[in-house]
Amino acid sequence: MKIVRPSRALVISWAALVFLLGLTVTLAYQPLGSFNGPVALTIAASKALIVVAIFMELRDRKPLMLAFAAAGLCWLVVLIWLASTDFTMRADFPPMPLSSTQVGKLGELSQ
Repeated sequence: MKIVRPSRALVISWAALVFLLGLTVTLAYQPLGSFNGPVALTIAASKALIVVAIFMELRDRKPLMLAFAAAGLCWLVVLIWLASTDFTMRADFPPMPLSSTQVGKLGELSQ
């Protein structure tokens, strides 16, 4: 029986993904303040690039395949942009907590 071993690139990419997963979990519990979002997005983009380059094998593909992959990425960016525009353009965004007088008025209305 022949033993099949994964290539070196697969093992290195797997180790990098496991390291980035550990980094994500560790940093999720750290008080980073306003840097929390950018750090998480940077780690997520790094993981996505590893998956695209190694597991989807786009590093060895023709330019037409790369163009279609880039078109899918552009479409994802458009969808995220439209979704974020919806939330930021709302009149009551971000929602403000109710004051004690407003809570009392709501209680009177419900009775």
